[in-house]
Amino acid sequence: MLKVSGGIAAVLGMAVAVPLMLVPVAQALSSPSPLDAYLDDLHTLRATFLQTLTDANGREIDRATGTLIVSRPGKFSWAIRPEVASSGAQARAAGQLMVSDGRNLWFLDRDLEQVTVKPVDAALSATPAMLLSGTVDVRKNFTVTPAGQRAGLDWVLVEPRGADADFRRALFGFAGRELKQMILEDKLGQTATIVFERVERNGPVAAQELSFTPPPGADVIGTPGK
Repeated sequence: MLKVSGGIAAVLGMAVAVPLMLVPVAQALSSPSPLDAYLDDLHTLRATFLQTLTDANGREIDRATGTLIVSRPGKFSWAIRPEVASSGAQARAAGQLMVSDGRNLWFLDRDLEQVTVKPVDAALSATPAMLLSGTVDVRKNFTVTPAGQRAGLDWVLVEPRGADADFRRALFGFAGRELKQMILEDKLGQTATIVFERVERNGPVAAQELSFTPPPGADVIGTPGK
């Protein structure tokens, strides 16, 4: 049987020492999960979210708001800003933005005025946004295991197969066919809890919303694919 790590177990309200009982891996890989059902007819997605970050001891260290835009296959925008800088000039100068335009993966750190870019097929890291957008093959790049019910949601445990992913493991929480929460644990033991709000599924997404041009004066690291 599988176990959920302490950080994610704590978020789900379980004692760290008590493993979350899951179905056997073979069954998990062969049976459709709520995540598979969610992705089956997903074409576009637009959502705002609130993200809280806790350290390995469960202490809140950051709170931010963000926007996720997805156009499958292979395009997404994930923008996040500190909650204290949610409006005005301070907001425009803070936070991070990740964009996959179908050819390249761009990452803008507004605080550092720095852009990192690499072709999508050369991007070693795997992120939940990549999973939702179809940038990467779900079953090829992740193990997907039903994780039972908690707090009125059906949970799915997702673990990257490769060591270069940006997170160790993630929990996706569904209410019926709606994605309500994601809980991500990174390699430092920090846990990000993302609560989705104002979700629009399969609505219109303009092409310019999923394109990226480095802002004037920003340092650009890497070479985009043509």
